[in-house]
Amino acid sequence: MATTQLTASSISTRNVASFEGLRPIQFPCAGLVRIANPTRRSFRGLLVKAATVVAPKFTAIKPLGDRVLVKIKESEEKSQGGILLPTTAQTKPQGGEVVAVGEGKTIGKSQVEISVTTGAQVVYSKYAGTEVEFNGTKHLILKDDDIVGILETEDIKDLKPLNDRVLIKVAVAEEKTAGGLLLTEATKEKPSIGTVIAVGPGPLGEEGKRKPLAIAPGNTVLYSKYAGNDFKGKDGSDYVTLRSSDVMAILS
Repeated sequence: MATTQLTASSISTRNVASFEGLRPIQFPCAGLVRIANPTRRSFRGLLVKAATVVAPKFTAIKPLGDRVLVKIKESEEKSQGGILLPTTAQTKPQGGEVVAVGEGKTIGKSQVEISVTTGAQVVYSKYAGTEVEFNGTKHLILKDDDIVGILETEDIKDLKPLNDRVLIKVAVAEEKTAGGLLLTEATKEKPSIGTVIAVGPGPLGEEGKRKPLAIAPGNTVLYSKYAGNDFKGKDGSDYVTLRSSDVMAILS
């Protein structure tokens, strides 16, 4: 049987890529097909492989300085009525249990201890700290000052603020305009007035001593509109925790 050999003179080699390491293709009828000196696009050195992430295994974490290690409380997967919530609708946790604390920090000549102890149930600022995972559980390492307060119940109104934090029950938004028009939820202006429920012991001074706040429970205050962290109480009321510096005035 006659065979046919194709050479560069009988076949166009334009736009033919070279893949080094591939074996020639043999055709039973045409014999061995060889292409002489094609225009080459080299793929030498290209290596593709699946990425493998090896997570280190931690058995213990010891916070340093004024840092605290908190075991994050898991998000609720169901609503109070038992409805399964999608991931996007689950409430992002802002609380957890203190599992380890640092040695504190030095202010002037005074050594100041961490304001919380191991086992305390705490609430922290929404975007505070660095999340770590070990032993299959999510934890957060954050500064002592990022802890908003201690919460021993499931109701935010029972929060005990720390440092210069203040817990405020937000005034109810107006449902009607001055002209009597009913406002929708989207057009209701977020109120920045509320009643102080609890206050922290105050910020640390240069000598490591607490300076009491000028705000007291029961005060009606005006605060910065977008300050602090918002919470929903068991009674359906809105609460906000913020620093005392975000309170602009006491109303009477």
